[in-house]
Amino acid sequence: MDDLDRHIINELQGGFPVCESPFAEVASKLGTSEEDLINRLEVLLDDGLLSRFGPMYHAERLGGGLTLAAIAVPDERFDEVTGLVNDHMEVAHNYARDHKLNMWFVLATETPERISEVIAEIESETGLDVVNMPKQEEYYIGLRLAV
Repeated sequence: MDDLDRHIINELQGGFPVCESPFAEVASKLGTSEEDLINRLEVLLDDGLLSRFGPMYHAERLGGGLTLAAIAVPDERFDEVTGLVNDHMEVAHNYARDHKLNMWFVLATETPERISEVIAEIESETGLDVVNMPKQEEYYIGLRLAV
């Protein structure tokens, strides 16, 4: 990752323009070409430096469901279970925690009812109990991770 890659990541965490040529607008601001920006994003994604690039939707406002879930995964099965969980398109992100419940992930579904269906599927596939932790109140933090 070079300085331009860092600038791209830092710039795009603050939003993406809604206009006819958003990549060209961002590229101009960063002093590069639209083609270079798109190529660099593809490389960052392919190399795993970015896990995703795309819009963040408020699932509940769109009629969907959203929840935080966790599993206590035996260490020797962590990679296997990660693959099974991440195979579900509804998994927005998944991360390891230093806790008895050592795998936490967010589910974003098209309908609220789909949350329980996906949890049941994951439990069936993994043989492990999923703890569902739906939000009780929403807070906006505006987290940015500078690189």
